[in-house]
Amino acid sequence: MASGLFGAGWGAARHPAAERVVVALQAEPAEDDVAWLASLMLRRDDDHARWEWRYARRALGVLVAERDALNDRTAQEVAQAVRGAFARDPHIAADRLSVAVGQYQARLAAYRAAFAKKDGREPLESRLAREILTFAGAITGDHAGAIARAGAVLAAGMLEASDALRTAYGTAALPDDVAPSKLGR
Repeated sequence: MASGLFGAGWGAARHPAAERVVVALQAEPAEDDVAWLASLMLRRDDDHARWEWRYARRALGVLVAERDALNDRTAQEVAQAVRGAFARDPHIAADRLSVAVGQYQARLAAYRAAFAKKDGREPLESRLAREILTFAGAITGDHAGAIARAGAVLAAGMLEASDALRTAYGTAALPDDVAPSKLGR
């Protein structure tokens, strides 16, 4: 069932370090952040707002692993563990699993596109904030304020994901006399 629903690799072996990262990524969003995001929605929907923060945290955790991991295998393990955690998530009813996975994948793609865009005109946190506000259907008169607040929450989540990654997998130890760009040569 897992591979049919999630695609190849979703039901594969679990990696203990990646599972530790996922525990951090599955932390529940702060209630004040949920209430704030819900207050921006046409129909105030705390559950939808909570899920947007959950999806964002998980997706950004995968993207941070891709950016910060010591090797490609680590990022793959984290992505696999995040995907696999959906089937075990107590907040997802079994009959809604495919919906949750589809929504997550859509958000991961959007956040990945925002992550990849590097034109220098808008900081990463603002690009990511625009995505969560769009997915939430947020309507706000204080667009700059909403982007700033959402961006700050997302930036904090990325920092937590990076910390979880380092705690689970370790930190790169580079020689003082060699630039990181020269190590692979």
